[in-house]
Amino acid sequence: MESIEKSIFEEEVDLVQASSGKRLANYLIDLLGFYVFLFSFWTVIVSLSSTMMEFAVYLKENRLLDRLISLVMYGLYMGVLEMLMKGRSFGKFITGTAVMTEEGTVPSAQTLFLRGIARSVPFEVLSALGNPSYPWHDKWTQTLVINLKRSTLKSEY
Repeated sequence: MESIEKSIFEEEVDLVQASSGKRLANYLIDLLGFYVFLFSFWTVIVSLSSTMMEFAVYLKENRLLDRLISLVMYGLYMGVLEMLMKGRSFGKFITGTAVMTEEGTVPSAQTLFLRGIARSVPFEVLSALGNPSYPWHDKWTQTLVINLKRSTLKSEY
C-alpha cells in the first residue's frame, strides 16, 4: 500500500534533448538578438562620450581585440538573459526549448550565469557540432537544452 501511495505522488521526469536543428535555431536567433543589443549599446555609449568614439575606432582597426571583447560580451549577455528568463532566451522561447539541470529542474542563477560565461571560451561554439548536440557550456554546468513539448518536467514553464 505504501508503494502505491508513493507512486501517486512522485513526479516522473523524462527529459528529451532538443534537436541539433533547434539548437542551431536558438543560436542564430540569440545571435541576432545579441547584435541588436550590441548595436544599441555602442550607439548609446559612443553618443555619450567622445573617448568611447575613439575606442570604437580603435576596435575597428584591431579586429582581434574587437572579437575578444565581443565574445566576452556575448557570454555576459547570454548569462544575464538566461538568468532573468529562468533558463530561456529569445531563441528558446521561439523554438519551445529550455535549459534544465540533468535532474529536470530549472538551474540556479549562478549556474545559468556560468553557462553564459562559458560561451566566452574561444571556439566553444564548435563544441556544439554533432548529434545530439552537447556543447561545453552544457557539459561544464551539467545542464541540458530540452524540448519542452516532448519532455515531462517537475515544474512547468
